[in-house]
Amino acid sequence: VSGGISPITGRIVVDGPIVKDRTSFLFGIRSTYSDWLLHQLDSKKFSNSNASFYDMNFGLSHKIDDKNNLYLSAYMSKDNFKLNSDTLYSYGDQNITAKWKHQFSNKLNGVLTTGYSKYGFAVSSDKNPVNAFQLDFAVQQINAKADFNYILNSRHALNAGLSTIRYLISPGNFQAKGAASIAQPDIMPDEQAQETAVYIGDNFEINPRLSVYMGVRYSFYQYLGPRDIYTYAPGSSKDVTTITDTTHYGAGMPIVNYGGAEPRLSMRYFASPNTSLKASYNVTRQYIQMLSNTTAITPVDLWKLSDPYLKPQVGTQISAGVYHNFKKQPLELSVETYYKTMQNLLDYKPAATYLLNRHVETDVIHATGMAYGVEFMIKKTSGRLNGWMSYTYSRSFLQAKNEFATETVNNGKYYPSNYDKPNAVNLVGNYKFSRRLSFSTNMTYSTGRPITVPLAVYDLSGSQRPYYSDRNQYRIPDYFRLDISFNIEGNHKIKKLAHGSWTLAVYNLTGRKNAYSVYFTADSGTIKGYKLSIFAQPIPTITYNFRF
Repeated sequence: VSGGISPITGRIVVDGPIVKDRTSFLFGIRSTYSDWLLHQLDSKKFSNSNASFYDMNFGLSHKIDDKNNLYLSAYMSKDNFKLNSDTLYSYGDQNITAKWKHQFSNKLNGVLTTGYSKYGFAVSSDKNPVNAFQLDFAVQQINAKADFNYILNSRHALNAGLSTIRYLISPGNFQAKGAASIAQPDIMPDEQAQETAVYIGDNFEINPRLSVYMGVRYSFYQYLGPRDIYTYAPGSSKDVTTITDTTHYGAGMPIVNYGGAEPRLSMRYFASPNTSLKASYNVTRQYIQMLSNTTAITPVDLWKLSDPYLKPQVGTQISAGVYHNFKKQPLELSVETYYKTMQNLLDYKPAATYLLNRHVETDVIHATGMAYGVEFMIKKTSGRLNGWMSYTYSRSFLQAKNEFATETVNNGKYYPSNYDKPNAVNLVGNYKFSRRLSFSTNMTYSTGRPITVPLAVYDLSGSQRPYYSDRNQYRIPDYFRLDISFNIEGNHKIKKLAHGSWTLAVYNLTGRKNAYSVYFTADSGTIKGYKLSIFAQPIPTITYNFRF
């Protein structure tokens, strides 16, 4: 048993045997009970807020015999928050996986895996009973796969397998909450699809210094009914005003098929006992995409399946790296670089709406993308002082250049994507003063995310309209945070019921008001900008940790 408890969070993990040398289990739970602290605040706006989460892990392993093993794992989480608002956000995950591993012979083994997962969120408000509502969204997957590994000889290790995934998305259910609410229900039709794939690969050791992996995966995807597919007027941009027809597909009917090969090639070369070189090339296809028109990731971002108008994303990446271990010091140095191209990415049209949208294709823009970067890392693995430091320079760009002006961004030029943060520095350090006292620090810095801002207000037929900058031309302020902690161990007697320690920590030691997001509102004809900061003060914590 191990765990920890603080004034606002707690955790515990229990693991052990059920049947000696055959069956074992693990169970863990984490939770926060911070609402009581929020309720102590003088401000009524914040004393009525709440923020809580919990998650649970469960694992079970069983050895049937020398050739067969069974594994079962499950996870569940739930988050809720309402901050200075009458709107409650809640979201959670559930998944369960079962695995059977079988040893056919000394050269061949296989693993059969099946699982189910679900992610969902809900937004609700009941402050005004007449307009009280609840909006739900969910994405589910049922999957199964079989993987086989075969040792052909001392130089060849083959692997092959097949997999299938069933996607089911509930794009949004808007319903009245409470008997007094007159909110009109809006139930979006579900989406479903099937993805199947096979792969084969060979890990070939050419000589003691050089090894190569060659493989290929082929994936096949079907978008399935029931579904209504709109037809748009030829030669015109997709818009609600250009819909000319609707085709209905019954349950299980294939609507559109996609597929293609995904080759993979990688190599490793030992230039010396302490230095290695690695390089890789791969192509990937993704049939589910995230829709978001904000600069900050939020729990209400939507997931959308590829359909006749939203094609699957295709990425092609090459990467290379150099890794070196110093002989006389426990130091590791690495330099890695990559370049990636992407097709069929999605961006949004101005004033796009994703929630409860029955024709999302009218509000999105197809774009191509490219990304590249280099990362330097140095790591000290042992000694009184240990830790690691990394610096990453990376760029991510989009280009939306289509035949229609409404589907072209920044005149068809490349522009930073929402995830473009050129500079990132991370530092993790640990120093052990003695056997019982140690110090840790964590520092992170990154360039601010890109943002589109209003530059001016103009008059159009007596109505004031904002004039915006080019897409993602500006950035929110850079992010910087420094955390520190001291760990005080108890005595190290072997024969005692429990071994305990205390952790004293400060989150955001410098109290920097990092902007989680930036937004603009119109006030009496004037546009004003605001930064939303979360945990913008130093936050001290004390935790008691135990194990027995």
